[in-house]
Amino acid sequence: MAQNVIYHNPRCSKSREALKLLQDNAMPVEIIEYLKTPPSVHVLDGLCTLLGLTPQELLRSKENRFKELSLSLKDARSREEWLQILADNPKLIERPIVVYNGKATLGRPPQRVLELKS
Repeated sequence: MAQNVIYHNPRCSKSREALKLLQDNAMPVEIIEYLKTPPSVHVLDGLCTLLGLTPQELLRSKENRFKELSLSLKDARSREEWLQILADNPKLIERPIVVYNGKATLGRPPQRVLELKS
């Protein structure tokens, strides 16, 4: 997993705001457009661990794809199964995710990314 990175969707206003805050505050990051380059199960597992979240907490359950797959957050699936669902369907990954100086946060609200600077 890259050291300083934003998992970014340029079509998402919150993701764009978070990236601008990083740039404006001299916090250089590698930009990974995760819809074009989806993170692997291994990377997603590491992100969940850094974020202190379960894979289900990283899911965008209001996305149409979630409904298309007939998913429910109450489904009895293993961590690995949820991670595979995220890896196979990157549109379901909450965004943006920023990793900086060994810490990670979801950029919702975007100002949360600034907490990583210290």
